[in-house]
Amino acid sequence: MHRMGISVYPEHSTEDKDYDYMRMAQKYGFTRIFTCLLSVNESREDTIKKFTKFMIQAHSLGYIVAVDTNPDVFEHLGATPYDLKPFSNMNVDIVRLDGHFGDREDIAITNNPYGISIEFNGSSNMALDLMIERGADVRNMSVCHNFYPQRYTGLGWNRFMEFTDKYRALNIPVSAFVSSNNENTFGPWPVSAGLPTCEIHRGLPIDLQVRHLLATKKIDDIIIGNAFAKEDELKAISQVDKTKITIKIESEENVTEEERNIIYNYTHFDRGDASDYFIRSSMPRGDYGDKGIPYKQCHNEMFHRGDVVIVNDNLAHYRGELEIVKRDMPNDGERNLVGKIPTQELMLLDLIKPEYAFDFIK
Repeated sequence: MHRMGISVYPEHSTEDKDYDYMRMAQKYGFTRIFTCLLSVNESREDTIKKFTKFMIQAHSLGYIVAVDTNPDVFEHLGATPYDLKPFSNMNVDIVRLDGHFGDREDIAITNNPYGISIEFNGSSNMALDLMIERGADVRNMSVCHNFYPQRYTGLGWNRFMEFTDKYRALNIPVSAFVSSNNENTFGPWPVSAGLPTCEIHRGLPIDLQVRHLLATKKIDDIIIGNAFAKEDELKAISQVDKTKITIKIESEENVTEEERNIIYNYTHFDRGDASDYFIRSSMPRGDYGDKGIPYKQCHNEMFHRGDVVIVNDNLAHYRGELEIVKRDMPNDGERNLVGKIPTQELMLLDLIKPEYAFDFIK
């Protein structure tokens, strides 16, 4: 089950603003909060008092809360890898280790008696498999990727997937960050260029960032890294179908009712015997074998990546099959052009694997 989350940074905001944001996000089904202790400069007593109150407020709204830490934070709060009582006293649910201790200490942390889940830095090459072999409690472990405030420094997509695959192979849940495009957002540091995990997501519509991560089938929880996201962004995320890949389409003006029905009223699947040239959704053929899909003239000599086509009467045996073009191919008159995938959405095509389900968004 995917959980959606927000980030809240009490040291850079006010209690009223934070609480209003938490209530608004709760309305749209958000259930996780990320917060950071790395940038807190208050005394131990004031930090514990302030964040204990924050935890109580968050829990009253049904959130689970992760706090970002490192060895310096532990020392400041009087905690050790063998004693997480200060975090327990604050009612912390998840301790994220941005920086880790030694292997023996990290193993001990996962076996804490307080039920505090330990979240390791997913954007680093950690030998969690060896820790598990040596007694770390895998049931109490998760990983969360970093976010990257500085433009152009976010993880490259291939490296992101390498790390993610490494930890998913251990059956460890993986979380990642997306970024609000609201003005004047902030994080734990004085940088305002967004807080995504992956550089390719910076500046994209937030629902597309979420849909792209979900399309990997490998990311569990998704958290907005910067604060505060706009209500429209929270709403857009809440409306994302988290059960299948969803893609926006710009329909052609001359789309018929039959073609519109094929596009929007079927759950599509790429065939197991997948083609290099297009994603083939053959399910509609069963309903259109004896119905007409008249040929519509299209003056394009070639179909291009992202074109959505439906097989017409000129190839009656396959009539009604919907296809998304992946590689340039000639227009031989056997397919009607019914729409195009917007340029920003084309990244999703690489994640539609054979037999994966997908739907179109109007």
